[in-house]
Amino acid sequence: MQKMTIKEYAQKHKLSIFNVVKMTRSGELETQTVNENGKDIIFIIVKNENTINIKESQVSDTTEPYSLRKENERLKAEILQLKEEIKELKKIVSFSDRG
Repeated sequence: MQKMTIKEYAQKHKLSIFNVVKMTRSGELETQTVNENGKDIIFIIVKNENTINIKESQVSDTTEPYSLRKENERLKAEILQLKEEIKELKKIVSFSDRG
């Protein structure tokens, strides 16, 4: 068990200070408030479990390319549908120009 400041924790885990503060306020990270020189300083209590959770959350980001591929396929299908609609509208417009 080790104590780190919010800034140290953010630097060690390559997170923004804002995200670390959010994690402390939501209760994801165990904290201890210490009064030093009249200021309350928040220390994060680091255990092996917390570092495992951080690593698991970073690993789960690798699934994004798969979902991006699906999104790309969906958008391609939508583009094809829009192209067909444009062709139909062009036929209607060209037909109404003749009349």
